[in-house]
Amino acid sequence: MGADGRQRIDKWLFFARVVKSRSLAARLAQAGRVRVNRNKIDQAAHQVRPGDVLTITLDRRILVYRILASGERRGPADEARLLYEDLTPPARPGSAEPPALRPLREPGAGRPTKKDRRALDRWRGEE
Repeated sequence: MGADGRQRIDKWLFFARVVKSRSLAARLAQAGRVRVNRNKIDQAAHQVRPGDVLTITLDRRILVYRILASGERRGPADEARLLYEDLTPPARPGSAEPPALRPLREPGAGRPTKKDRRALDRWRGEE
């Protein structure tokens, strides 16, 4: 951490428990899925400081965090929550996740069972 409270974005994401590992945090930043003060970054070494606003695009959600402090270590979740203020807008009432999709195959139309394989072997005469 620098003298003015600056810290690498990959370390901060790891310490704030946004991702499970620092290498995942680096990949997230390099993929351009993190914005700092509305500017897209593409380096894991990008320096952030308290007051910066991060927009993080994860698989199915977008997180907006204001950095309150630089991290010293990856501590418990309660300690990690002290590093940021969550500015993520609440979900709209009618925009809940869609219900689970039906399976693509009908029951029994997937991989053959042991009984089915034996019947095929008998039909082929491979017993």
